[in-house]
Amino acid sequence: MIRRQSHTTIFVLDQNEAMRFYCDVLEFEVRANFEMGHGLRWVTVSPKGQPDLELILAPIVPGPMFTDATVVQMKDLVEQGAFGIGVFETDDCKAEYERLLELDVTFTQPPQEQFYGLEALAKDNSGNWFSLVERKM
Repeated sequence: MIRRQSHTTIFVLDQNEAMRFYCDVLEFEVRANFEMGHGLRWVTVSPKGQPDLELILAPIVPGPMFTDATVVQMKDLVEQGAFGIGVFETDDCKAEYERLLELDVTFTQPPQEQFYGLEALAKDNSGNWFSLVERKM
């Protein structure tokens, strides 16, 4: 029986830059940063206070997952913002929106009222979009 999801993958253009974005800008914590051989690293991050889910910052490189041709396609899709990586909850969407704007985070939608709460849409520094939500109680 499957009990829970422990990891999910975010494909990034540059692991070091992605780590900087998620840790320095979004204020996540590094949970793992290990050499895997062949120039690859296993890097995971999580929001502080959420130890049960790790986001894998996976580089788009040829190997078991991608051929050379697929690497080109995936990088293009990531840069275009074709992938949504999920919803990050916040207690104050407007304040977090303002803080992230000051750090040059790209937003495609400012905070707007939705049936589930206040939501802004942003992109990480690879091009992946995410939802920043302050849920209604």
